Amino acid sequence: MEAASYSAAVVGNGDMGSQRDLNMVPERLQRREQERQLEVEKRKQKRQNQEVEKEKSDFFAAAFSRERAAVEELLEGGDSAERLEEAATRLQGLQKLLNDSVLFLAAYDLRQGQEALARLQAALAERRQELQPKKRFAFKTRKKDAASASKVDAARGARLTEGIRASPQPLKEERDFGASWVCGFSGLEFQVLEKRAEDLHQRDVLLTELNNCTVRLYGNPNTLWLTKARNCTVLCGPVSASVFLEDCSDCVLVVACQQLRVHTTKDTRIFLQVTSRAIIEDCNGIQFAPYTWTYPGIDKDFEGSGLDRSKNNWNDVDDFNWLARDMASPNWSILPEEERMIQWD
Repeated sequence: MEAASYSAAVVGNGDMGSQRDLNMVPERLQRREQERQLEVEKRKQKRQNQEVEKEKSDFFAAAFSRERAAVEELLEGGDSAERLEEAATRLQGLQKLLNDSVLFLAAYDLRQGQEALARLQAALAERRQELQPKKRFAFKTRKKDAASASKVDAARGARLTEGIRASPQPLKEERDFGASWVCGFSGLEFQVLEKRAEDLHQRDVLLTELNNCTVRLYGNPNTLWLTKARNCTVLCGPVSASVFLEDCSDCVLVVACQQLRVHTTKDTRIFLQVTSRAIIEDCNGIQFAPYTWTYPGIDKDFEGSGLDRSKNNWNDVDDFNWLARDMASPNWSILPEEERMIQWD
């Protein structure tokens, strides 16, 4: 009797377990169906996003090609200052189009756009220089006696040996930058160099082959080019368009701009405010920090530059030599906060 009761209890418990399993089947199926629906929705959303990005990319390609052709036409027939100014204005619009499209453009398309802009900006600077009137050739007045000439040569030699205490010679400064729209410094070392707002406004600044120099640019340039610099510090007010670094090492750059492009540069710190995304290529040892320089009149220069001061992507960097998205590039890093406390003046 007891055995029968036990058997019945076991059977009864088995029936209860089976019933419980039957009750759990719909729940598992329902959860699986929900997961399936979520996966379907994710795929649908991804497909829609890809379609939207493709539409944006197609729109960008068409608009960029159209505006680039217009700028090229203006530059080819740029025999007047008015045409060149129109080219400069459209070039700024082209720059803004590229900046606004960075988030959805493929790396290759972004690189092509950057290179096209660089070529157009260089062509604009060249055409501006060609329009400048040529200086008349004139014989220099003969020195009245050899002693007087010797004194001049001696004084010139003394100035060259003064190093950092000597101000840059105007002829050395302007010889390589004859156009009124291009200015800068070239081939100097151990110097403190400056340009004021009235000298820089919407001009293209070229700094090249500088060694152990400190450069302060108070104002609003249109573009800034820093090439072949060694152990230099460059502080610059807001740049309306682009900043380009190439073949630099052991430098410090402090700048605000629409676009930053760094190429073949190493061991350089950049204190940056940029409205698009900074781009590096063939670089290593680059460190980034927020823009910290200030000077009397900088607010006015920012207004003239057209930069959005509330938008700063200083730590959003694309490395064209590092395609792995799940790993940070080893070629750049964030400058530690304790190393940012620098007195610029």
